[in-house]
Amino acid sequence: MPVLARFYGIVIRMYFLQSEHNPPHVHAIYGEDMAALAIKSRAVIEGGLPPKALSLVTEWLELHEDELLEIWETQEFKQLPPLE
Repeated sequence: MPVLARFYGIVIRMYFLQSEHNPPHVHAIYGEDMAALAIKSRAVIEGGLPPKALSLVTEWLELHEDELLEIWETQEFKQLPPLE
């Protein structure tokens, strides 16, 4: 599962088998916590993160929604800028 970004101890990854993993989403890992978040709605689909980490991931998703959806559709991996 390729790493799309790393920031504040959070790692963002995406699977590339979209037909088996809808809706479009990313996996955020923070320490021992993991959550799958929908790209468009930013809803937690599975798992969970501490509130501050979840807030940072949600902010990052908002900033990179278009790029993430393009990656999901094309399955062409590229790293995205971290949240600063």
